[in-house]
Amino acid sequence: MARAKKVEVVIPAIPAGKIADLQPLSREQKIAQLAAMAQRAERDLQPFINEISTRLVFGEGDPDAPIMFVGEGPGIEEDRTGRPFVGRSGQLLDKQIKAMGYAREQVFIGNIVKLRSASFDEEMGRVRDRPPTPAEVARQIHILHEQIAIIRPRAIITLGAPAIKWLLGVTEGVMKIRGTWLDYRGIPTLPTYHPAFLLRQYTDENRRKVWEDLQKVMALLKK
Repeated sequence: MARAKKVEVVIPAIPAGKIADLQPLSREQKIAQLAAMAQRAERDLQPFINEISTRLVFGEGDPDAPIMFVGEGPGIEEDRTGRPFVGRSGQLLDKQIKAMGYAREQVFIGNIVKLRSASFDEEMGRVRDRPPTPAEVARQIHILHEQIAIIRPRAIITLGAPAIKWLLGVTEGVMKIRGTWLDYRGIPTLPTYHPAFLLRQYTDENRRKVWEDLQKVMALLKK
């Protein structure tokens, strides 16, 4: 029996050029472009809607947000509501945003993928969330790139290893590079721990590290 040919997945490259060099957009233009993009994403991802990934979780927040938080992807609560970071991780993220001096509505929260990544676990007998596959990233990451190009935040905070891996192609683990400034098209980008990890490893040391990371972003925005 012939072995099935392995299909190579190509992740779309980061768009060329710096965000600051793009044509200026008014707030009204940003709102209109984000709305149009959400409609396109809804249409394009419709073939991948199923009993596990039941709806698009586009992202939400201020189109003029100074900070953009980028996570991995929606979980069960996000899929149920259509909103990013609304479960226990989202509650912790809300507290972190408030500690930085902002309200959730003043930042923008999005994910690498806009549909829930989950599979049925035969051993556990239930559906479990998992990191997005390269194929899932390949067909959805362009949405995030477009969101960033419209919102144009002054800083990006990535949450967890998959977020920084797929946004910038970073191969080092988040444990090693958290708190280190990176660059996305001229936008300072800081990786930190995902709130879900912090909930599992809620130690004084980990909380201190995340707060140090958030303070770096706060200091940058004051300049």
